[in-house]
Amino acid sequence: MKLAQAILFVENMPRMKAFYGSVLGLPVLEDGAEWARFDGGGCVLALHSLPPVTTNFIERNDSYIKLCFHSDDVPAMRADLVARGVKMRDLHQYGAATFCDGVDPEGNIFQITSR
Repeated sequence: MKLAQAILFVENMPRMKAFYGSVLGLPVLEDGAEWARFDGGGCVLALHSLPPVTTNFIERNDSYIKLCFHSDDVPAMRADLVARGVKMRDLHQYGAATFCDGVDPEGNIFQITSR
């Protein structure tokens, strides 16, 4: 068995599609008003619309699920995302791996990693 798709439930579909598609640069596979799919390079990331509950999203310190995106140059990717207005946390090194957490527009934690 292998992971084929991860679904992230979102309240503001247009904003979240723009973030994962335009800001993070994931190619769009399917683009609908309540459902969108992006090519994650081995696993599909799907966004599924939820009815709006709040407009004040809390930035999480951690979560049960963290989406991790590979980058050959994590410091350069971090700098690019910061320049685009994305909230990024500090760089960390663990052995040969470099990684950095960021926060999407709805407060979800994601990571860019050299792993």
